[in-house]
Amino acid sequence: MYLPQSTNLRQKRFGEEEFSLSPTYKKKSRTYLFAKRAFDLTLSLTVTILFLWWLIPILAILIKLDSRGPVFFMQKRVGLYGRTFYCLKLRTMVVNKHADSRQAEKDDPRITMLGNFLRLSCLDELPQFFNVILGQMTIVGPRPHMIKDCEEFTRHVPEYALRELMRPGITGMAQIKGYRGKTTSFFDIFHRFQWDAFYVRNANFLLDIRIIQKTFAQVVGSMLKLLKKTETTEPNFAELKRA
Repeated sequence: MYLPQSTNLRQKRFGEEEFSLSPTYKKKSRTYLFAKRAFDLTLSLTVTILFLWWLIPILAILIKLDSRGPVFFMQKRVGLYGRTFYCLKLRTMVVNKHADSRQAEKDDPRITMLGNFLRLSCLDELPQFFNVILGQMTIVGPRPHMIKDCEEFTRHVPEYALRELMRPGITGMAQIKGYRGKTTSFFDIFHRFQWDAFYVRNANFLLDIRIIQKTFAQVVGSMLKLLKKTETTEPNFAELKRA
C-alpha cells in the first residue's frame, strides 16, 4: 500500500490526488465537503457571537491572575495533507521550554490551578473555533498532533498519515471513545489511530452530528463532576465553629 509518511508530507504540498493512491481511502463527495465547511463556519461564528466575545476575556483575566505568561498558547501542529499550522489554546501551564516536545501528563506540575479546571472542562480548546473559521481545522476530525508526536507515531503505525487526509478537528471519533490526552503506550497510539482511520474512511454528516452530540454530553458530564467535586471539598464551617 502506498501512503506518504508524515515527514515527507511536510516537505511537499500534497493534494488529495496523491493520497487517493491509497486503496483504504475513498474521496469524499463535494456535497459533503461543502456541507461540512458550511456547518463549521455557521457553528463557529454562532459560538463566537454568543459566547466567545465575553467568555474569553473573562478567562483571559483569570489566567493572568493565576500565573505569569501569555493568555493564549500557540503550538505548531500537523494539519491537512501534513501542512503545519498554529493551533490555539488557552494557556493551562506555566511557561516552560518543554511545551513543544513533551505531552502534558496526569498531575503534571507544569499545569496551573486554573489550567487544571480549564483542561477538565475542555474550555482551553475554545480558541480553536478561530482555527476553524480560518479553515485550518474543522469541528469534527482527527485531533491535530505535535510535529514530534506525528513523527514518532508514524514510526509505529505505517498508515498513520491517513489521518492527514482530513482537516484536524476540535473533537473526533477517538476522543468520544475515551482516547484523550497523553498516549502512554503503543496500544494507546494504535487504538486512537484505528478510531481516527475509521472516521476518515466513513466520514459523513450524520456521523459528525453524532460525534458532536456525544462530545457535548461528555463535556457537560465533566463539568457536573467538577461542580460536584467542588461541593464535596468545601470546608464544613459548622464543624470548624464547634471545634
